[in-house]
Amino acid sequence: MTGPLVPFREFVLKVHSRCDLACDHCYVYEHADQSWLTRPKTISDEAISWTARRLAEHATTHALPSVTVILHGGEPLLAGPARLRRVCEELGSALNGIAELDLRIHTNGVQLSPRYLDLFDEFHVRVGISLDGDRAANDRHRLFANGRSSHPMVMRAIELLREERYRHLDLGLLCTVDIHNDPVAVHDALAGLEPPLVDFLLPHATWDDPPPRPDGSPTAYADWLLTVFDRWTEQGRPMPVRMFASVLSSLNGGPSLTESLGLAPTDLVVIETDGQLEQVDSLKSAYEGAAATGFDVFHNTFDEVAAHPGVRARQLGLAGVGETCRRCPVVRSCGGGLYTHRYRSDSGPGFDNPSVYCADLAALIRGIEERTAAATESPAVREPDELLAAHQDLTRTLLAVLHDTLDGRGGALWDDAWRLAGTVEADTPGAEALDTVLAHPYTRTWLVGALEDVEAGRGLTGPAAERLGATVAAAAVRAGLDLPVPVAYRDGSLHLPTLGTVLLGGPGERGAAVVRAGADGFLVRRQGAAPGTELRIAREDPEGPHWRPVRVLRRAPAPGLLLDDLDPFRDCFDVPVADRLEAERAEAWADRIAEAWTLLADAVPDQAAEAARTLTTVTPLAGGAAEPGRYGHGALGVGATTDAKELALGLLSGFRRAKLRALGEVTDLYALDGTWEHRTPWGSEHVTFSRLLAETFERAGLGLYDPRFLTGVPEALDKIENAAEVTVDGKQLISAVRKEISGTRSAAEKNRGRSFPSSGRRTNVLASDQKVTFE
Repeated sequence: MTGPLVPFREFVLKVHSRCDLACDHCYVYEHADQSWLTRPKTISDEAISWTARRLAEHATTHALPSVTVILHGGEPLLAGPARLRRVCEELGSALNGIAELDLRIHTNGVQLSPRYLDLFDEFHVRVGISLDGDRAANDRHRLFANGRSSHPMVMRAIELLREERYRHLDLGLLCTVDIHNDPVAVHDALAGLEPPLVDFLLPHATWDDPPPRPDGSPTAYADWLLTVFDRWTEQGRPMPVRMFASVLSSLNGGPSLTESLGLAPTDLVVIETDGQLEQVDSLKSAYEGAAATGFDVFHNTFDEVAAHPGVRARQLGLAGVGETCRRCPVVRSCGGGLYTHRYRSDSGPGFDNPSVYCADLAALIRGIEERTAAATESPAVREPDELLAAHQDLTRTLLAVLHDTLDGRGGALWDDAWRLAGTVEADTPGAEALDTVLAHPYTRTWLVGALEDVEAGRGLTGPAAERLGATVAAAAVRAGLDLPVPVAYRDGSLHLPTLGTVLLGGPGERGAAVVRAGADGFLVRRQGAAPGTELRIAREDPEGPHWRPVRVLRRAPAPGLLLDDLDPFRDCFDVPVADRLEAERAEAWADRIAEAWTLLADAVPDQAAEAARTLTTVTPLAGGAAEPGRYGHGALGVGATTDAKELALGLLSGFRRAKLRALGEVTDLYALDGTWEHRTPWGSEHVTFSRLLAETFERAGLGLYDPRFLTGVPEALDKIENAAEVTVDGKQLISAVRKEISGTRSAAEKNRGRSFPSSGRRTNVLASDQKVTFE
């Protein structure tokens, strides 16, 4: 098996191998592996010392900031306070100055008392307690050997842990699912104890020894858990539930939060009381010796265990599940289920099977998705205004992160600009003007590049350091605020984003100036200049020796778009940007875009209207048709095409690409990109999920203009909707595309036969850079 070793971060340390209860569902004593019979009851001093030494060695080798050690059994409290103190002292001493030690203990709670909790408080050991619900539920399995109930003693332990002096040690409750129990009663019993976390566990089972299904239902466990989920939701989700949180996280493109679900690699190892090193404990349910590695703490490092084939098999993510699971749409959330639950003795390599809970996991994940889709969907997917708002929030967040990352290292000009930004924002017109300037697409180009430089240790210099002052000055001018804003200029030029460039000198000339808004424009005074020598610029002034305005294209039915051929940060396209246009060429641009927009408004009015609300800026490119910038979706770069029909198609293509890119920046449309490959219905090429989604989204929009592009789109939508990579937001997007197509198919039919460029040139209009010839 290839790939780097995954270091262990979680260590289960068996401090006692016997138990004071006789739970009939316990995998240690009641399942296939009976190795507990040959192990010492209590961990020895030597095993403790070697474990501590190996932990420190592993943490040092992999520079781990922290390690988690779970004291376990049997019943770990049977080891007694003195032995547990020895464990805590040895581990803490070994890891001191190397890694933070996160100590936990999982117990049935029967022996828990103040003497234990005082010890745990001293060593910061957090306590998790097993409880299967109310007394009736708990007594179904968790009894003493003589049949006596353990519930009263466990409840006393939980109440003790809830006392103010010990509450900070409470880790939560572990509940093993039994479908004979009332799920609502179980939920209410657990929720009534106000735990910080509840972890529902499916009872360990394999294909050789499957879980009980009294009514024969293949989804009995899912039905039980979904009833709990409904009650949990109805009660306002009174406590976190790890299983539900993991499913919700993975459905939205996030990681799994438990080993029993998802594709995250395992990073857990078990140290038995005799020092033997084993794989995850649940494997004892499969067969005798399933968890064994042949290693121990006395002779072997944890890296040797990490390289064990059995451990590596659980670190392969998608490659570690069977072919059936790899094709399943919910594999990203379920991960094929717990590795143990896949075992089957008559199936070749044993674990290369779906989980024995496969139908349950699929039903659980789909059930949670159906119940939460409306609440978890991002409104940005369906509402253009929400997408704009999300991007404005993202831009402001990036600015705040950049300021925090600089941590006072931005220089005096930056600090002055930051302070003045607060003054501008305190004024209502000023706040609106600042929003306008921050929403300019090339603000994002500046912020992303600056943040990358600062985080890489290159610092903030040059135009990036000066942009904040220019941004604040532009906002003050827009709002008409009588506020002097210090700015810097270079190469004799001072660019105020969204407004234009002031020419203060010649090439190579640098300096400082102050910008101050006036009645109909602003004043610019160079530092040290004599009174009366400042430049007076009216915002409506035409281009002159000291002023180059950002032009606005005003030709109906096209929206009023900025023709920005000045911004120093506009070079964010795959094609180089063009230089400043002459006035005559700018007029020609306005005419050509208006003509193209007329075609779009006639053929695809809904898309044209959305583009008019979304796009703010076009920038001339040295070539090509039209394409979005690298960040955000307010700008398109447009090449020097003279054909309005070709330009209309390029604008529509660029808008669709820009919108999908913008959605990808504020939502999770997919996960695990590149893990699978998908065949495109229009080219029979196998591509990544992101490319399939991009091409499909673009073709759907273009197909309403030219129906030929709709070929294969319905098939692609089905493929995307059923793919394992797609998230809740991705499915929402596909639903919106289906509605878009069905609601305007008649418009596409109306456009059948529309004349397209026939020059024989190949026009790049697909997000994947696939070339399409319009005949």
